[in-house]
Amino acid sequence: MKDNFSAHSEQYALFRPHYPREILEYIFSQNDRHELAWDCGTGNGQVARVLADNFKQVIATDISAQQLKNAIQKPNVDYRLESAEETSISKSSVDLITVGQAIHWFNFDRFYIEVNRTLKPEGIIAVFGYPLPNIDSEINEVVKYFYSVTLENYWDPERRFVDERYQTIPFPFVEIESKKFTMDYPWTLDEFSGFLSTWSAVRHYIRKHGDNPVDDVRKALCRIWIEKEKKNVSFELMLRMGRKTNNLSGP
Repeated sequence: MKDNFSAHSEQYALFRPHYPREILEYIFSQNDRHELAWDCGTGNGQVARVLADNFKQVIATDISAQQLKNAIQKPNVDYRLESAEETSISKSSVDLITVGQAIHWFNFDRFYIEVNRTLKPEGIIAVFGYPLPNIDSEINEVVKYFYSVTLENYWDPERRFVDERYQTIPFPFVEIESKKFTMDYPWTLDEFSGFLSTWSAVRHYIRKHGDNPVDDVRKALCRIWIEKEKKNVSFELMLRMGRKTNNLSGP
């Protein structure tokens, strides 16, 4: 798994949107057993924090020590510096596995073996995330150009799974039909610019050129986004859920 986020973990914690409680509660409702949850690729622990209010124990794993350093602390959350594909979680112990905006970075085959090893019979896996936001037609065009043209050569190949809304990832589970969810934020231009600066392609660009391409985007947006004005930034969430099958197994 690639670690594209350690270097800006504080920005990530400040500017990445938090999933609405509605989508997480909907996921929780699919299973009556709320003993142990595993939040995989937890980042700063935003999902783990909500899991902690609904499960007796939460294990939250990530490969970034810096992300875990900035994670939200809860007494029943056990943060572990471990990869998605190889964990210290006991066999057949987990009721729910959540993966927020991270599964596209995993080695699918190895991760799914670990999923089937750790999930209880009939346990559930839920993967979710968000593509580009919708603001208004004029701003959308600026953001789309930045995403597709300025950063064209700086996205990792795995990003295509997000563009394809997780519909093309392998998902060898008994799939559960899911509802549609959105998350909306009243953001200022500064807050939106902070969000853009957390993109992995932006970090790749900065490492190569030494300057932040978001600065030019912000200048362009200043002409149509008044300073301190709050605009609604809407993300259409993507969600796939499934129950454990017996066609994969681990040791």
